[in-house]
Amino acid sequence: MVNIIWFTLILIGIGYSFFTNNLELANTTIMESANVSLDMLFKIFPAVALWMGLTKIAEESGLLTKMSKKLTPFLSKLFPEIPKGHESLGLIASNMVANIFGLGSAATPFGLKAMTSLQKLNKKKDTASSSMITFLVVNTSGLTIIPTTIISLRMMYGSVNPTRIVLACIISTFFSTLAGIIIDRILRRRYKD
Repeated sequence: MVNIIWFTLILIGIGYSFFTNNLELANTTIMESANVSLDMLFKIFPAVALWMGLTKIAEESGLLTKMSKKLTPFLSKLFPEIPKGHESLGLIASNMVANIFGLGSAATPFGLKAMTSLQKLNKKKDTASSSMITFLVVNTSGLTIIPTTIISLRMMYGSVNPTRIVLACIISTFFSTLAGIIIDRILRRRYKD
């Protein structure tokens, strides 16, 4: 569906530029956008590669597992339907740890595996379970301590102090996660089925 929307918007833009005789401007904008995107990729990639490498080292050394185990008591309360010791709790914890360090690209594989694992526990295969919804809320709100991508973007655009936003990110993501969990609990009680 999203592909259709994007394709339609692109066609409308090209059609509009054709009818208003601005086809050259559309071509220039497309080429400049591609150049900016490639430049952004080259500038962000080193920071993302560094943090993903550190995450891989943390995973191989067992640090992610230790951090995940520290989160497990909290997760057991947040996801009471998941049996203790089930693999999905570890995957959810790993996803959360990666998100905490601002590594959305590293968190995605853990999130996909966690959803697959939660689907195995789901009794209604065509409907998301309560645990799946709660995980989606927590994952989407994404509590972050080190927003690596934002810091990289600020560095790329020449910010004098690219890390100045760290405290604001911690506060805003904490409250967005908290609000998401509270709303999830309220709606879960209201719609028990």
